[in-house]
This record gives sequence, structure tokens and C-alpha cells, in this order.
Amino acid sequence: MMMRAVTAVLFDADGVVQRPTSDWWSSLSSLVPADGDAFVADLMAAEKPCLIGKVDFRDALADVLRRWNSLASVDEALEPWSWFAAEPEVVSLIGSLRAAGVGCHLATNQQSYRRTIMQDERGYGAWFDQTFYSCDLGLAKPDPAYFRAILGALDLPASSVLFIDDNVANVTAASSVGLRAELYDLSAGVPALVELLRRYDLPIPA
Repeated sequence: MMMRAVTAVLFDADGVVQRPTSDWWSSLSSLVPADGDAFVADLMAAEKPCLIGKVDFRDALADVLRRWNSLASVDEALEPWSWFAAEPEVVSLIGSLRAAGVGCHLATNQQSYRRTIMQDERGYGAWFDQTFYSCDLGLAKPDPAYFRAILGALDLPASSVLFIDDNVANVTAASSVGLRAELYDLSAGVPALVELLRRYDLPIPA
């Protein structure tokens, strides 16, 4: 039996469409006098409920800063989450796919602060047919329900959708609900992404 053609692509954001512009980890770890790595790990853990919209991220940051007796302000701690930029070649590739009739959608775990930067301030919404932020869905990767919610919104069979992410657990979860799922990281270079898309017979300009 022939596999159904891919008619839509879901792109992860961090590590696929965008990359850090500064060393955010070092900057955050410097907000406390000692045990900087443990402090940043605590921040990452505090962000998790914010990714599904359960907690306001500013409140979560304030709580961690208080527990660590950090003298940094919430705004100072928040700033590194804005240190990212989209890869222009990937954005152009997405535009080419859409022009050829392939649906392109953003599928990303983000808290509302970063969603606002991406969607409203930097115009990510214009690059995609639809954007699926975990904080809006109330679900986050790698929960299979996250992918089922997206499939429901797109009203497409899973086998016609390709999902691209830099996280193995997310790729595995997407595969578990029937999506075509591929591991890709921007560090491999944009030509590797072009080759990946061509393997699915997607219309990529020469």
C-alpha cells in the first residue's frame, strides 16, 4: 500500500526554526553567587507548568529568585528568554513550501511571555498557516495529546503530516500517534533540512 503524501509540516521552534543569540545559560547562572547551574536548572523546572499555561512565568521566576536569595529583578531574569533569532534560510524555506501549497505550522512548547515575543513582536504568525503554542493548548510535547490536539485542529490524517523537532522524546511521541516524525537540529545546517524535506518528495526549489 502506498504511503499517503505529506501535505503539511509541523516545525518545532527552538533548534529548528530559531537559535540562541547569546549565552543565556551563563547569564542566568551569574544571577546567583554560587551553584549557578543548579539555579538555572531550578528555573527550567519552574518554567514547566508555565508551558501549559498553569502558572504565570513572571510569578514562577519571582519565586525562584526569592528562594535563591538572588538580588536580580524579575525583568533581569526574564531577559535571556528573548535572546533568540529565527534562521532566515529556514523562514525562506517555509515560505517556499507554503507557496507550493504545503501547509506549514509551528508546533512549539512556550510559556506566554515568549509566545508574545514570537507571535506578536517578531511576526512568527505571518510565516505559518497556523501556530500551536503549548501555553495556548494547555498541553506540551512530548504528551501525545499535544499532537492529537493539533491533528484535530488541522483536520488531517496523521500519516499526511510531517513533524520536525530536535528532541528525541518529542519525535518518538509524534510517531506514536501516527505522524511522520524526524529528528533535526539547526546545528546540522540548513542543507540537511532541505535534504530531509526532499526525502518526503516535498517541493523544494533547486
